[in-house]
Amino acid sequence: MPAKANECANFLKGLASPHRLLILCALSKGRRSVTDLIKETGIAQTSMSQHLAKLKDEGIVDFDREHRMLFYFIDHPATMEIMTVLYSHFCERAPS
Repeated sequence: MPAKANECANFLKGLASPHRLLILCALSKGRRSVTDLIKETGIAQTSMSQHLAKLKDEGIVDFDREHRMLFYFIDHPATMEIMTVLYSHFCERAPS
């Protein structure tokens, strides 16, 4: 059980960033190119590359290549479930 707790904590650390959550929110709607992600999130290209690398290293996202373009998508099965819950609690509700 301790190994699974460490694995879970590392997974959650991968999500624990406002920028990475914005990226995952965009990816929860489907695969996106880096250009699309930059447009949708407003995150600078250098920062975007770092966050995508972190998400990739954690096994949360992956990409496929079409010619010279990379298209990212959510790869970890639990991520979509988590993003659905987060969206319903933080994005669908009217601001208080």
